[in-house]
Amino acid sequence: MKFVDLSIPIINSDELIFDPPGMELKITYNNHNTGARQMGAAFNLRPKEHLPNGKGWATERITLSTHNGTHMDSPWHFAPIQDKQIGEKRAKTIDEIPLEWCIAPLVVLNCTDYEDGYILTPEDIKNKLDDIDYKLKEGDILCIHTNAAKHSGSDEFIHHGVGVGKMATLDIIKQGVHIVGIDSWSWDAPFSITIQKWQQTKDPSIIWEGHFAGIELGYFQMEKLANLDKIPPVGATIYCFPIKIARASAGWVRAVATIPD
Repeated sequence: MKFVDLSIPIINSDELIFDPPGMELKITYNNHNTGARQMGAAFNLRPKEHLPNGKGWATERITLSTHNGTHMDSPWHFAPIQDKQIGEKRAKTIDEIPLEWCIAPLVVLNCTDYEDGYILTPEDIKNKLDDIDYKLKEGDILCIHTNAAKHSGSDEFIHHGVGVGKMATLDIIKQGVHIVGIDSWSWDAPFSITIQKWQQTKDPSIIWEGHFAGIELGYFQMEKLANLDKIPPVGATIYCFPIKIARASAGWVRAVATIPD
């Protein structure tokens, strides 16, 4: 069995760039010398005399958003309510995701043939599924591979990729999918492209439409995945448990796929 890491690293924003200005993350690294001083103070000891090679623990302190790194959005991120089509209720937060949803067959649609900013329709999703001769099943996790992956880690990353439209998102959820994912910055089209369209049309329906689909039918959504190009369209299994952050709109996820030999 082959394992494929589908996650980008949590890394200082001055090393690799995955987010726009205002969403920078920072890691402060405390090395073994700092740790030795801390242990000396905590245990009232002399580090050079009492610790192996005079070294102590290494630790890190991270300042980041729940939407940095590869993460999973909960319906609470989209709105305070979900499931208007079937019985409105309070939107689930990330700590409320059913764990059984987080291990599932993985379906990957290669959408690199669409231009950046294109909005996928239900027909597009159907055609892509027909191309791989597959029909979605209850509990599948559907992921979209885009051209954003080519720019991963650069300041161009946030400007590339397709968006999944509201109707396409709802159609996917109606087929029994609870979790979706994409290797671009957002399930929706790049903001830089949507802003241009908004300025031209002033049509509010284009704003965050894929996310707002969660008001009608709740679902969970992974963003900033990696290595989807290394996964077959069908046949892999994905493991994607989000970190349990109380009452949160999202949680970091170490998404991993397994591919049978």
